[in-house]
Amino acid sequence: MPSLVLKIDVDTYRGTLIGVPRLVDLLRRHRADATFLFSLGPDHTGRAIKRVFRRGFMQKVSRTSVVSHYGFKTLLYGTLLPGPDIGRRCADILRGVRDAGFETGIHCWDHIRWQDGVRQADVRWTDREMALAGKRYQEIFGEPATVHGAAGWQMNGQALRLTQRLGFSHASDCRGRHPFLPVWNAEIVTCPQLPTTLPTLDELIGIDGIDEGNVDRHLLTLTRDPPASGHVFTLHAELEGMKLLPVLEKLLLGWQQQGYTLSTLRQVRAGLDADRLPRHEIAWGSVAGRSGELLVQGGEFLARATA
Repeated sequence: MPSLVLKIDVDTYRGTLIGVPRLVDLLRRHRADATFLFSLGPDHTGRAIKRVFRRGFMQKVSRTSVVSHYGFKTLLYGTLLPGPDIGRRCADILRGVRDAGFETGIHCWDHIRWQDGVRQADVRWTDREMALAGKRYQEIFGEPATVHGAAGWQMNGQALRLTQRLGFSHASDCRGRHPFLPVWNAEIVTCPQLPTTLPTLDELIGIDGIDEGNVDRHLLTLTRDPPASGHVFTLHAELEGMKLLPVLEKLLLGWQQQGYTLSTLRQVRAGLDADRLPRHEIAWGSVAGRSGELLVQGGEFLARATA
């Protein structure tokens, strides 16, 4: 049976507190597995206001009704209100996800800081952010994380190296077509990337007549013919764990009817031989319905023979 990974990004305190338990309940009722990736430090969502100057950002905000999904209070965290420490306040919820049998991993330390800063960050900045997330994960779960999935699909060369050096078994930091070993400026990183292969709901809603009432049908047409390596679908605790929960339930039923096993990144990684994975360049690119650039799977890397 083809696999479809449910990769759940948890960005905010509200998403952790409310969205995560709702998702756990829904997934267990439908006997669906998933990978939860947590933001582990302060919620500074309000600082995203500076994105107003980014091309395409306001158009996305108007389409996806940010206030209704995230809540007004969340949009003040890090500006008029102090950002709550997600890992400290919600440690029991995070451990509960693991105890319910789901794979857990690292999304980031500070979501807004990572998403807006990592591309241009230096080695010291990157090391610190990943060390903070790794230490907090260890404190909560009593063991190191084995999977990393970058906030906003944003990384830099040092961050990619650290997925290897810090011992991650696998990562899902980019958009792409199938599992691969990433190559950054001709440097091969041996931590396999399992990229997001499908558009997210917030990239689809509000485009070409797609709305909350029919987005599930549109997405199901994209998964009708499964690729050999399956799919990875990224959802968000703040969206599918709240207002879009009914949409997710329809998707779960539809994918099960299409014959998919709803699985985890860990399960996909277990079936891969890293030595046989193709090597692909990592590049910056755009995705329809999302503002700015993000990391994408580039062309296959063929090392030049040396004399």
